[in-house]
Amino acid sequence: MLFHLSIAARDPRHVAQVVAELWGGEAFPFPPVATGSWIAHAGDERGTTLEVYPIDTVLREADGDADAVGEATGVESLTATHAALATGLDQAAVLAIAAREGWPAKYRLRGGMFGVIELWIEGRQMVEVLTAEMQAQYLSSMKIENWRRLASRAA
Repeated sequence: MLFHLSIAARDPRHVAQVVAELWGGEAFPFPPVATGSWIAHAGDERGTTLEVYPIDTVLREADGDADAVGEATGVESLTATHAALATGLDQAAVLAIAAREGWPAKYRLRGGMFGVIELWIEGRQMVEVLTAEMQAQYLSSMKIENWRRLASRAA
């Protein structure tokens, strides 16, 4: 089960606010790891959150009995890290938010199994946004027995 995920963005506050809007939650400053970080709260029973750090932040292990620390590198890069986010909004509303933000977004059918809206935060960080219908498709296809079948066919 996933409780939180962190990503980097050029404007962490704005990104956290938009993700919170998709979730029907709230966004707050999140300075414990890196100055300028924000956190989007879904407001669900699991406490699901997305931490959003400044774009040039990397996490480094701290010595001894200390938490990992965020360090600014001055370098911006693309990433393969992404998440699938559930929303209570319909596809038109999600696409309208993306259009308002100037962020590329489109519907995609993943492997013929479930639909997602590819939303490219700030044009560089992909998240897959799933409406209620897409969530049902995802949950019915993401079962271990289905993956066993796919793996045996590929082998």
